[in-house]
Amino acid sequence: MKVALVHDWLTGMRGGERCLEVFCRLFPDADLYSLLHVPGRMSPTIEAMKIHTSFINRLPAVATKYRSYLPLFPRAIESLDLVGYDLILSSSHCVAKSAPRIKPTRHLCYCFTPMRYVWEMYDQYFAPGRSGAAKRIAMKWLRPRLQRWDVQTAGRVDRFVAISATVAARIERHYHQPAEVIYPPVDCSHYTPGDQDDEYYLILSAFAPYKRIDLAIEAFNRLKRPLKIVGSGQDADKLKAAAGSHVEFLGSKTDAEVADLYRRCRALIFPGEEDFGITPLEAMASGRPVIAYGAGGVTETVVPFNRRNRMVESTTTVSEPTGVFFYEQTPEALTEAVELFEREGGGFDKTALRNRALQFDLPRFETQIRQTIQTFMGT
Repeated sequence: MKVALVHDWLTGMRGGERCLEVFCRLFPDADLYSLLHVPGRMSPTIEAMKIHTSFINRLPAVATKYRSYLPLFPRAIESLDLVGYDLILSSSHCVAKSAPRIKPTRHLCYCFTPMRYVWEMYDQYFAPGRSGAAKRIAMKWLRPRLQRWDVQTAGRVDRFVAISATVAARIERHYHQPAEVIYPPVDCSHYTPGDQDDEYYLILSAFAPYKRIDLAIEAFNRLKRPLKIVGSGQDADKLKAAAGSHVEFLGSKTDAEVADLYRRCRALIFPGEEDFGITPLEAMASGRPVIAYGAGGVTETVVPFNRRNRMVESTTTVSEPTGVFFYEQTPEALTEAVELFEREGGGFDKTALRNRALQFDLPRFETQIRQTIQTFMGT
């Protein structure tokens, strides 16, 4: 079977790229297509693939400014030559799902979300104070055109697989297509509980507007509790300028360093609304609870408790709590959640936390995605 893998861009290893790694291991002889590729930033498994890029890859400052070329992304993805393949397997949060195909080629899309820039999270990126006036004016004109194109090209996909029920609902709402849910993997073998507690709270995140790291910084400035932040991104300068003396930016860390930070932290702080959210599961695999904004994919993985330390209604079937939710994206709500955690949240069981994460372990994902592809292709 001749396979083409399609991924939005290859600029660094995050949750979506961990899924792509699995696809590359399943189909090591496949061709990998992407809008752009920054060599050396991907894992050895991905770098070893035969990688094809679009004209975006040749544009100025593309390694750091590729998001500025968003208006060109539709043309770029449609410029890819995908003739002659039996299967297109796309992993998409932007335009990969719109890759062109000619029957009898079949297209299975593993969808992280419909294009967040023009749907649910438009205001997170382009509201006043988050982008300049010129960009806001341009996006006001561009947004409805991108939305129409996004919906029209959804018909190029034969079957959607969503990373969460939250995303499956978006696919139904925007594309009017059903989607099976296969949760992304967390490699629990890489994360283990420890006995040392260094009393700091932890964030691991890209510095994108919708991640709401600004909210966490303001809360911890008030709380005067130590907060360590691992990551980088477009909002770095703004976030560092807002941080007080209790907030420490660690930059990028190796996988081993990240695992050590997890096992020694007091809890993971997760202030944004995510499509799924890998880092809460990594923290739980390390025996650490999560303090999270109670919306989006995290409601499918973290089991919260209320002020009486009793279980609240949850989409999960686990009896042991694994975190604390707050329900308004404000510094005040996060501050209250941290204080609640410190006052009543000492009873989290490390074994229960890890057992919850094991339900999303890597072998489970590999088995489910392989079975889905085989059924889809009739093999």
